Amino acid sequence: MTPDPSPGARLERALASLRGLAVGDALGSRFFVPANYPLLRRRELPSGPWRWTDDTEMACSVVAVLAGHHRVDQDALAGSFAAHHGADRAYGAGTARLLEQIRAGGDWRTLAPALFKGHGSWGSGAATRVAPLGAWYADDPEQAVHQAEISAYPTHQHREAVVGAMAVAAAAALASAGGPPDAGALLDGVIALVPSRSAVGAGLRRARDMLDYDNASTVAAVLGCGRRTTAHDTVPFALWSAARRLGDYEDAFWTTAQAGGDIDTTCAMVGGILASPPPAWADRTEALPSWVPQATEPAAGLHRL
Repeated sequence: MTPDPSPGARLERALASLRGLAVGDALGSRFFVPANYPLLRRRELPSGPWRWTDDTEMACSVVAVLAGHHRVDQDALAGSFAAHHGADRAYGAGTARLLEQIRAGGDWRTLAPALFKGHGSWGSGAATRVAPLGAWYADDPEQAVHQAEISAYPTHQHREAVVGAMAVAAAAALASAGGPPDAGALLDGVIALVPSRSAVGAGLRRARDMLDYDNASTVAAVLGCGRRTTAHDTVPFALWSAARRLGDYEDAFWTTAQAGGDIDTTCAMVGGILASPPPAWADRTEALPSWVPQATEPAAGLHRL
């Protein structure tokens, strides 16, 4: 059955994905603290509350813009990113500088392409924040991919970063729609929706071929798990992990986190795709900001440039 396309149902799905993303992000970030390394090995939770990072903060803007515009409005999205940028949320230096310039009146259309000597960022940020958009468009995965591409450009204009965002949105759309029912079908669906001539696309095909591997560390060694902080070093492994653990958020989190790398990023992707974190985990996670919409009325706090 096609998911409900009404704005209220779409927002409900997006918020569920956002909460799953926030838990994965916040809990994952706790395992960068050396004192928590033994807990990760034992699959034990650190004490709360768990504070989320830039990944969740930017995902909140994605949801707010969708609620307010019922599509991705790039100017509104860039403005919301800049207005809500928290300097203590572990933003990368390039993104932080970009958002400061936008807040000062700069135009993302010229600023974002100029990053990294004119190549644009190929980091994983656009992919990490986009799962709620995929859930919003669960009734139309092709539109999810299109809107994800649009959503990437205000901060990430390298093709690999854009394709990474498209892939995560596709996975979240397909998972939120209640299918495909198994790992292979999910990755096949994503692969069919994203450009094949890309490093992310090649990584997804390798991930599909490795679905029968049980050792996540071995898979991470082949696919990458964010140690280079690029989209193609992060997205394929995150989608492999989510696909292997459909319907089991808890096991998916631990499998992803124990592989190491950029743990909060990969776990945010997996959490946003699977949604539905254990209630006790959600209770320990920092609440979403008050400006995130909880109804279909236009979202408060959006800023146009």
